[in-house]
Amino acid sequence: MILTVTPNPAVDMTWEIDRIETGGTHRADAGAVRAGGKGLNVARVLHAEGIAARAITTVGGATGSELQDELESSAVPHLLIPVAAPTRRSIAWVDRALGDTTIVNERGVSPTPSEWVEFVDAVREESAAASVVVISGSFPPGAPDGLLRDLIAAAGDRPVIVDTSGPLLLAAADAGVAVLKPNRAELADATGISDPVAGARELLRRGAKLVLLSLGAEGMLAVSADGILQARLPEPLAGNPTGAGDAAVASAASLLAVDRALDLESVLRRATAWSAAAVLMPLAGEISPRHPQLADALIVTAVDPLTTPKDSV
Repeated sequence: MILTVTPNPAVDMTWEIDRIETGGTHRADAGAVRAGGKGLNVARVLHAEGIAARAITTVGGATGSELQDELESSAVPHLLIPVAAPTRRSIAWVDRALGDTTIVNERGVSPTPSEWVEFVDAVREESAAASVVVISGSFPPGAPDGLLRDLIAAAGDRPVIVDTSGPLLLAAADAGVAVLKPNRAELADATGISDPVAGARELLRRGAKLVLLSLGAEGMLAVSADGILQARLPEPLAGNPTGAGDAAVASAASLLAVDRALDLESVLRRATAWSAAAVLMPLAGEISPRHPQLADALIVTAVDPLTTPKDSV
């Protein structure tokens, strides 16, 4: 079983609009509402692919009740920790004409110190039955210093995958986690290094074992002590990218649950294919059944550590 941990869940609200015009008034059909947050998206993908997963997160307020109702209807196994703070919302506008998505994420409100203690204790207890622990997404403002460290420690000797940003990304690397999954902007922001290869190697130097770096339309980079590979499709895909990184995390977790000695090309191919398959779907937490064909179409190349991956496809 793969345990996913979401410290800052959200009620995801998605509307499709013919064309978004700044300052304009728009009409849309009824939007889709579902339980979200990066760890919940990871669990949803794994569950849909027939891989045992369990999600743990917090719920609070009226939005928390809405998240709980939707998550229960999804049949994704889960454990919800009640908190006083209301669950945040995330809003996505999908522009049909341009094929892109505009997202507004509420920052969230931190649970109380005692609620965080209960949350960490629950992660520790649930980790006993897990083969891999995934910690995904942002932490709400005001979350205790050291919370990420405590969650990683709660996983015990299980391999941990972390998908987060800012100083937390560096803290996860310092903790020696198995896999980190930043995107290009998150990596540059955390490390202060603009070159993606050099930034990823800095995370390895700090202690991470593998870095999967999302490059958007340019595909994905895998960096480990065994080498550096880049995978990309012959042509970029248009769609909703909001769950692409979560799908990549789910793919890495699915392989790590079977074999802790990840083969660099195998994990890169699956991560890139699942990520691309998520772009083709209207909502985060889903991947297209075309992912095997996308994996076969990938162009995988070795990257010289002294060069930067090509900026064009």
